[in-house]
Amino acid sequence: MSNKEEKLQPKEIKKTISEESKETLDSLKEKANEIKDSATEKAVEFKEDATKTFDAAKEKINETFSDENMDKVKEKFSEYSDEAKEKVSDFAEDAGEMFDDVKEKASEFASEAAENLADLAEDAKEEIKEATTKTKSFFQRLFGK
Repeated sequence: MSNKEEKLQPKEIKKTISEESKETLDSLKEKANEIKDSATEKAVEFKEDATKTFDAAKEKINETFSDENMDKVKEKFSEYSDEAKEKVSDFAEDAGEMFDDVKEKASEFASEAAENLADLAEDAKEEIKEATTKTKSFFQRLFGK
């Protein structure tokens, strides 16, 4: 124990532990939200880029091919477009699953931290009670009361 911790009273120890646990939980929540936001942002950017690319390709195809070939080209483009949409959807789903996993891990960590905090508080309470009893006994023997 450091000098600072030795000087802390039981209520201050409990408060310090609670504050540290809250800070840890807040940090985990913040990181989970950052990951979710980043994954969402990347999925949106990817979707927008894919849409722009397909729109540009469609325009070039319209310019390049004749009317008689246009129907064939549109059919293929639609097929590729559907595949791209499916891949974007899969990517977004994977990003969502990744976020859910991170959120689940953060929740598990928070639960464990809460359990450990409760155990630590209970242990501290028992230690304080024992120290109080020993101190009282010591002074009673010292002063003969």
